[in-house]
Amino acid sequence: MFKTIISPSISDMNALRHVSNTVIPHWFESARSPLYTLFNPSHDLTYKKWNLMLVHMDFNFIKPVYFGYDVEIRTYITKISKSSLTLSQEVWQNGQLRLNGNCVMLYYDYIKQESNLIPDNIRNKLMNHLISSKELEEKNRLEMKNKKENKKEFVESD
Repeated sequence: MFKTIISPSISDMNALRHVSNTVIPHWFESARSPLYTLFNPSHDLTYKKWNLMLVHMDFNFIKPVYFGYDVEIRTYITKISKSSLTLSQEVWQNGQLRLNGNCVMLYYDYIKQESNLIPDNIRNKLMNHLISSKELEEKNRLEMKNKKENKKEFVESD
């Protein structure tokens, strides 16, 4: 698992006074940086060197995310295939799961315009972070059960 802490900014808010749904893809992209380092340690963002392509993403909005409280983005690898991997990402705030989603990343050669097999040396590093979707659901269920409910989620200004 990779963890990233983000402090929501005023520009992340919508008219309902919680984080806008358009912000989440950006947060999840930022939280994938440690994964990118496994594939591209130099962070060379040229088409000759970059080798990952986002091919799918989805989100589940569970509870609002508010301004004034840091969020923790958790990134898990839930599946490793021959040329792709599936990530599950979550937004936690005040001890509660607020949002989750999945994305599929393809190991891709931009010059040849084709997918490639994930090399064994990278695959071995990815395996250190692998958790099944079922294990992740159980882990989250237990974590939320063991944490006290934070009744004061949002404080309305006077």
